[in-house]
Amino acid sequence: MTASLTAVTTTNAFAINEVGCGRADFVQVTYHQPGRSDTNGCFANAETAPLPGNSWITPISTGNNRVQWFGDAAWQPANGINQWNVMTWPNHPGGVSAS
Repeated sequence: MTASLTAVTTTNAFAINEVGCGRADFVQVTYHQPGRSDTNGCFANAETAPLPGNSWITPISTGNNRVQWFGDAAWQPANGINQWNVMTWPNHPGGVSAS
């Protein structure tokens, strides 16, 4: 199964695309897979971005976007994470499952 992350921008924009992590207004996630190094991914524009299957996410930095992830058969959190926030899971050392 493929994990997904969705970003909603404040203006109409092109479809989401992965970009370099040089700007604070981009969505940035760190995701992990068993037996692999951590991966930082940054995304611009609105839509859904697939992450590799069997991934888990630790921090999500929303930048200038509202963000949700798809896990446990639903979009989480229901109302999204607001702009300019960093979501972490300090009490769950493995992060949040996104598969």
